[in-house]
Amino acid sequence: MHNRALELELAPTGEHNARAPALATRLESMATHALFDELALYPKPGLVSLRDAGAHRDMDASTFIRSLFSLRRYFFAIAIAGAHGARFAELCRLGVRAEARMLEATGGINTHRGAIFALGLLVASAARVLVQKLRPADDTLRETLEALYGKDLRAWSDAAITSSHGAIVASRHGAGGARFEAAAGFPSVFEIALPELRACLARFGDVRRARIAALFALLEHVADTNVLYRGGRTGLRFMQSSAREYRRSGGVANDRDFARARCLHAAFVERGLSAGGCADLLAAALFVHSLQRRP
Repeated sequence: MHNRALELELAPTGEHNARAPALATRLESMATHALFDELALYPKPGLVSLRDAGAHRDMDASTFIRSLFSLRRYFFAIAIAGAHGARFAELCRLGVRAEARMLEATGGINTHRGAIFALGLLVASAARVLVQKLRPADDTLRETLEALYGKDLRAWSDAAITSSHGAIVASRHGAGGARFEAAAGFPSVFEIALPELRACLARFGDVRRARIAALFALLEHVADTNVLYRGGRTGLRFMQSSAREYRRSGGVANDRDFARARCLHAAFVERGLSAGGCADLLAAALFVHSLQRRP
């Protein structure tokens, strides 16, 4: 991505203040719907859906629904913060509180930690774009994210995430994880998932098919830290090679009943693999797509 300077006011005008609550309500709804749409999608190799719990024994769809309800206030609050040009430290404070509410709602189970981080940053950036009456194009969203939070993301201490699976994987395998994805302007969202989603929608006009295609594009290209944590490099190679083979053999174009995708789901479950990072990135892509359709 080639950044260009954006004229971002850090002190909102009265007009911005007046617009922020209505925008925050819309963004809260879009973010929540994006997470639900990811949950409802099936088949998704190894992931929780409304059909089954995937490779998980400690959570199911009801756990995710409770988590979703706990996060609605967070998306509203972080949109307000973003609209007002809040600093990264304020977003972190809101994220920590949201994670505490999530864990309380789920009985200590991590369902949406990655989404709190990734989707929260995108909601804040989108709010800043919209409050200034700019179009939420890909470049504008990424440049706003960079202008407001890029420096802090790059400087963020590893000590802040030492208890996460991402931190453990980074020490074992050198994988970057969500923090580096965000610092780079979410290339997996804007350069992998969204182009696949748009191309498949243009070709087939089928939302479910397009979402599955976007997920498999992520599975092929992303070094998912959840998969690395559960299955190591062997598990990651299996995930990426399986997704690559699925896509090269026709993917959703030649798989109208999704039989092969369901077979891959069973194979991931058998190996205990669940690409939670890819699921979060898919939800982020669905949020951006919804935002751009109804700016």
